[in-house]
Amino acid sequence: MLSENMTKALNEQISFEIYSSYIYLQMAAWFDNKSLSGFANWMKVQAQEELAHSMIFYNYVNERGMMVEFDAIPKPKTEYVKPVDVFKSALAHEHIVTERINYLMGLAIEEKDYATKSRLDWFIDEQVEEESSAHEIIDKLELIGDHTQSLFMFDKEMAARIFNTPAPLVGK
Repeated sequence: MLSENMTKALNEQISFEIYSSYIYLQMAAWFDNKSLSGFANWMKVQAQEELAHSMIFYNYVNERGMMVEFDAIPKPKTEYVKPVDVFKSALAHEHIVTERINYLMGLAIEEKDYATKSRLDWFIDEQVEEESSAHEIIDKLELIGDHTQSLFMFDKEMAARIFNTPAPLVGK
């Protein structure tokens, strides 16, 4: 059974992961509005991933016999100037997610909640990947600069991203 503190923290993370999905879907809408469908696709896949992350936490709280409770989700930012600004915002958001996952890990260690620690190990690794991916895209967009043809080529590359069900949800 989870402690009251851990249950509260995990429930907050569930809502935050849903909020993350909401943010990425709004970013996708910005790209769609700019006719950059490849970038929009990348963000839609990211939104799916974040929603999947919320379901991993949701399932875990239920598996541990506790009640899932949702918080309100704030409205995400809607205005950006350039595609690189969107990804810089995404990276900043992923830094916040990493801090939150690290907090949960610290709480699990403090409470000697080894089952939760084990589940969070996957998220620790996932956050390294999330930050690295956003950083790589920012680097490429900064290299592209104002070269429209290169931006359209990169947009086409971004269209290839597909959603893969995260390992903790396979078979759930």
